[in-house]
Amino acid sequence: QEIMQIAKEMFLVMYAAQGVGLAAPQVGINKRLLVYNQSGDPKKWLDEVVLINPHIIEMSDAKTIETEGCLSFPDMDGKVERSKWIKVEALNLKGKKIKRKFTDWEARIFQHEYDHLDGTVYVDRLIDDEEKATVQPRLDELVQDYKDGDFEEEAAL
Repeated sequence: QEIMQIAKEMFLVMYAAQGVGLAAPQVGINKRLLVYNQSGDPKKWLDEVVLINPHIIEMSDAKTIETEGCLSFPDMDGKVERSKWIKVEALNLKGKKIKRKFTDWEARIFQHEYDHLDGTVYVDRLIDDEEKATVQPRLDELVQDYKDGDFEEEAAL
């Protein structure tokens, strides 16, 4: 029941930020939980996916490169290489073990959110040194803005 409520609130945050996915650590929750809706449309709630304690069990050798952004890093994006497809094991909201294969856009969303569970963010995976240099000033600004843990002032803006 607690996980269901957390997932519901995570979807609200994700939609409010106009995102397509969110991992629990992004909102200060120390759980291996991620949610996404590949359409990003709250009206398409049947597309909502909640995965608890997910694990990638297989991934393609074939890769794709696409531009990604992240709700944790506003006003930034860059090219990231990801596996074209992945196979995943996880628990669903009912606690049942599930196995799924994700491809293309859904695979990319999953991999992006899964990285958050392990403390990796998309800027760690940027493939282009120029892009890394481009986002660094914004990363430095974010560090300055939040270095003293003063989140309330920024959130009020």
